[in-house]
Amino acid sequence: MKPLRSLAFIPVLALSLSVLSGCSWFSSGSGEGEEGSLSEADLAAQRDGRFGAGNIPTAEGEGLFRDVHFGYDSYALEDDARVDLEANARTLNEKSSMKIVLEGHCDERGTVEYNMALGSQRARAVKSALIALGVPSSRIETISYGEEIPLDPGHSEEAYAKNRRVHFAAGGTNPAASSGSKY
Repeated sequence: MKPLRSLAFIPVLALSLSVLSGCSWFSSGSGEGEEGSLSEADLAAQRDGRFGAGNIPTAEGEGLFRDVHFGYDSYALEDDARVDLEANARTLNEKSSMKIVLEGHCDERGTVEYNMALGSQRARAVKSALIALGVPSSRIETISYGEEIPLDPGHSEEAYAKNRRVHFAAGGTNPAASSGSKY
């Protein structure tokens, strides 16, 4: 009777091994070009599924406005940032019907929650300065993306400096943004 009991586990063991051998987690390949690996399109679709298609913009560095940059762990406007901010205010005052969204960004250091709050403080600091320079508050919305949309995906001090910014997005149509952003 004992030999029959030990034989009963063989089909269970065989089934387990066949399931595990088909699992990609146990695959020894590199993942590129293999059946079951994710393509760039698949990854983009997953990102859209998490964040909502069209609600999270891609990072931009060039355009009508200059990004306003900040020091590490700061939302204070330095002299270089004020030069860029004043140029943006002149453009906004010339285009009196244009609305904008001020997008606060951070580098990847710090917690997600901390960076969301810091991005919000940066956007509000720029908004306050624009209002002081004559841009009506009704034309300005703010939002924080924290560390989620880096301009430079690198992990160097140079990359971090590029990512600590407020980006000006023309239009003011972002449904997630508001003049009293919760982040």
